[in-house]
Amino acid sequence: MTDIGIFYFATEYGHNVVDVARDAEQRGFESLWLPEHTHIPVSRKTPYAGGAELPEEYTHTLDPFVALAAVATATKRIRLATGISLLIEHDTITMAKTVATLDLLSNGRAILGVGGGWNREEAEHHGVEWSQRFQQLEEQIRAIKVIWANEEASFHGDHVRFDPIWSWPKPIQRPHPPIVLGGETDHTLRRVIKHCDGWLPRARDPEIIVRGIARLNELAQEAGRDPESISINVFAPRPDAELIDRFKSMGVARIVLWLPPEDRNAVSRRLDGYTRFL
Repeated sequence: MTDIGIFYFATEYGHNVVDVARDAEQRGFESLWLPEHTHIPVSRKTPYAGGAELPEEYTHTLDPFVALAAVATATKRIRLATGISLLIEHDTITMAKTVATLDLLSNGRAILGVGGGWNREEAEHHGVEWSQRFQQLEEQIRAIKVIWANEEASFHGDHVRFDPIWSWPKPIQRPHPPIVLGGETDHTLRRVIKHCDGWLPRARDPEIIVRGIARLNELAQEAGRDPESISINVFAPRPDAELIDRFKSMGVARIVLWLPPEDRNAVSRRLDGYTRFL
């Protein structure tokens, strides 16, 4: 069975994210995904990955972890996900505690979606060496899992280093909250196999996902990993019944539908329309 989630570009001017979450849960949607940009550099040297002018909401995104914590207190079942968190812009130890706390307060509903990002200047403002961002990302994922799994945790890599530490809370989910990685390249698929629980590809070109699933299965078998242990989470496909049914027939774990930051009535109409895919 394929779950249907909602991605919401939560801002201060759109419908309140807590109300969106309540409305989505009431209608039967399985998960709520929030994006992350700590800021957008005014320079705008890096072109928008979508290929046009940068939409206004990118400069107005709420902090996803604070927003998801608020959602956790107002809901009971809906999964709480980042889509995606720019992990390279965060301190590793602090992020481990943040996600573990969210998982605890939500009674085991957290999903950590991560990626390397597309805005070079944004990452560099956080001290990230752009050419090393994926190496850093891999180490951070590994280190976070070490913190979650051990009473005394230590890690010594090229980008993340700490001697033995105590860090609680530990997540409720075991062995840990799912970590899913965004991206569509062969390098992304290899990182998913090595470090993650799921793949989060954008559905701009459905054929990339079709080929990616086949390639992911191939790489998993080569690495001795069961392909069934890796969830496929299709991100923001067109809300087209034929396309959604095609993804469902492929056995993807989750389809995440896009919800822009509109007013309450517009959001409600979109959610009502999306219920036909449940």
